[in-house]
Amino acid sequence: MGLPRFCIMNPVEGEREDRLGLKELEKKLLSLSVPMEGIQDFLIRMDRDYLSLYSPAEIADHIRMASRLDRDRPATLKIVSRRDRAYEITVVAFDYFSEFSILCGLLASFGLDIQAGNVHTFSDEEAPPARGGLAGPKRPAGRKIVDVFQTALVPGEQFDAERQQRLEEALVSLVRLLEQGRFNEARDRVNRHLIAHLSKAEVAEGALLQPLKVRFDNRRSGRWTLLDIHGKDTPGFLYAFSNALSLRGIYIHKVQIKNVGAEIQDRFYISDRRGRKIAGEREKKALRISAALIKQFTHFLVRSPDPTKAIAHFDQLLDKIIEEEKSSSMISFLKKRETLQLLARLFGTSDFLWEDFLRIQFENLLPLLDQYKGKKLRIGKEALRRDLRRELRKGAGLETRKRILNEYKDRELFRIDIKHLLEPSLTLTDFSQALTDLAEVVIQETEALCRADLTKRYGAPRLENGRPCPFAICGLGKLGGAELGYASDIELLFIYAGPGQTDGAEPIDNRFFFEKLAQQITHFITAKQEGIFHIDTRLRPYGNAGVLANPLVQLTAYYAPAGEAAPFERQSLIKLRWVAGDETLGREMEAHRDRFVYGEAPWDLKTAVDLRERQMNELVPRGKVNVKYSAGGLLDIEYAVQYLQIMHGRRHPALRTPHTLTALDQLRRLKILSKKRWIDFHEAYLFLRALIDALRIVRGHAKDLILPEVQSEEFTFLARRMGYGQRDWERGRKELEKEIQHHMSRTHADFVRLFVEKDKEGTSV
Repeated sequence: MGLPRFCIMNPVEGEREDRLGLKELEKKLLSLSVPMEGIQDFLIRMDRDYLSLYSPAEIADHIRMASRLDRDRPATLKIVSRRDRAYEITVVAFDYFSEFSILCGLLASFGLDIQAGNVHTFSDEEAPPARGGLAGPKRPAGRKIVDVFQTALVPGEQFDAERQQRLEEALVSLVRLLEQGRFNEARDRVNRHLIAHLSKAEVAEGALLQPLKVRFDNRRSGRWTLLDIHGKDTPGFLYAFSNALSLRGIYIHKVQIKNVGAEIQDRFYISDRRGRKIAGEREKKALRISAALIKQFTHFLVRSPDPTKAIAHFDQLLDKIIEEEKSSSMISFLKKRETLQLLARLFGTSDFLWEDFLRIQFENLLPLLDQYKGKKLRIGKEALRRDLRRELRKGAGLETRKRILNEYKDRELFRIDIKHLLEPSLTLTDFSQALTDLAEVVIQETEALCRADLTKRYGAPRLENGRPCPFAICGLGKLGGAELGYASDIELLFIYAGPGQTDGAEPIDNRFFFEKLAQQITHFITAKQEGIFHIDTRLRPYGNAGVLANPLVQLTAYYAPAGEAAPFERQSLIKLRWVAGDETLGREMEAHRDRFVYGEAPWDLKTAVDLRERQMNELVPRGKVNVKYSAGGLLDIEYAVQYLQIMHGRRHPALRTPHTLTALDQLRRLKILSKKRWIDFHEAYLFLRALIDALRIVRGHAKDLILPEVQSEEFTFLARRMGYGQRDWERGRKELEKEIQHHMSRTHADFVRLFVEKDKEGTSV
């Protein structure tokens, strides 16, 4: 039985071609163990150009590959070596959304540079073919693609039988994700592998920023828009560009790939989500802008800790820019190399900084990003106070000034955060001090505003002798120690001088006035989310059960050898430091701190060590590592220093400091710590503080202290956030793992020898 006569319909252009008179093709097709209706269906639904591009043997191969597709095998691959380090890659698969960009990214991640090729999709009138886009109609049963790529292996890469097998396995795995509708997961996986590959490649940034010519043609095709692109070829170009189209919701039906020297001359046949041409000038302009910028931005993702997070955030930014009527200044800014580097690092590091980015209006955002390099990380409290007061003068009324103060605080937090993030050469202490300066100025201005508001209503608070009643705010914890980091909370203690009442028309007792003042201050400073400038007052006497504001006499009675303060409260008082309000009253509280903390009362070391043991057992999930609470975590260092401060501070006033590193240096100077242990603690403290910041910066959540699994992608991205493995991701992961083990094991061993085992080294511990 011979091959039946049939016509080949080009369903796109609506033209017919006469019966194929190619005896060789007929012979090849008849030799296939494929049902005739399957052969006819394949040929009828393939586009017109297909038949003229391939030999009968190649067409028969494609049909054979297509006939093997089923639910368990949604894609097949054929690799033919054409010449030295050149390969023809044929992919036949079911058709899914985003598939073309996924394929291009996969090939690029294996070091295969696509130099030419053709992409074909089964035609179907029921729904638009779906080679690109994030979402859309389900694929009709049986729609398939035939993609043929002419590739060259980039220098330094290998493509032996094992690598070829891995490519096929990766292809099938990715297509299965697409079949399940998990487009973002498939894109994420390709993105990460490709960026890991590009990280090793040396690409001149000048080439990355070459302009891309994009031309639309709606005349040549009755159904699709032809999109011609001309530009400089760079590694992963097709993936970057097609991914940009997909992110903008563009469907890719067909592609003709052609390289002329170092120039690409590619043609895409595209439509929108509904299968319509790209006809509106606004649509074309938006597509030109976003496709070109995403294409360029993709190559700066090698600088990004998490490339997938970065490209998603960048695409959202483009959505917002395109919606703005006046976007030319922002687009010009985004074309700069420095901007792309900055945003790749910023967007791929932190979700909460990205949310800050979106919150800031464009008119404020451009100057902030453009000038951040020229502005010092720490500009000083006087400059901050001057700038904040200038802003506050623009508003009238307490609520308006509250909004202005918090907007200023958030902008400065963003500036300080990205300055430290993007310039890692800046020290941790400079970063902490910059945050502390901002916190103190914000607290001071808040106290003044809230106190003035209450005084208008109730009059000024006075002591029983008629003199003004002072009020002071002390910082505790990280604020008291000037050790704030990403997502640190603000621990405060409110103090007033003593009993009395206000001198207004409706006087109230001082205790009510200052309780109202403390309440108003805690609500005036708003936290963006838990942990970020969140006001914490739990370290006050009796914790949440106690009043917010306490008279000095009650505080001195509570924090006393015969008082009710628990041993851990004595230890926490080491960090107390005056930050706002009446300085004289604040210094009085500091003096009492020294008498209580460093007094003659014995320090119950056993109880303190038992508490540390309970933290390790009760606050760390089984099988996890908590960088703060686990053995060898940050608390081992902070508690070791604080234990020694209490034990030796009475004889050595230099130890009476709330600053951990200062106390550590004094312990070494006084030979209370040996040089080796001082080095151990000093290096581990800086490392663990940086590690905690790297964990918290993603979500801006103070409780993010658990290390990801070492083999996970999250751990790899953590390593990149800390600067490990910029070129070699796997090496970076191993280096970070080694550093963590080194510092935490050494720190805990020192802690145990100092406080758990009997010391055998004489006076130098």
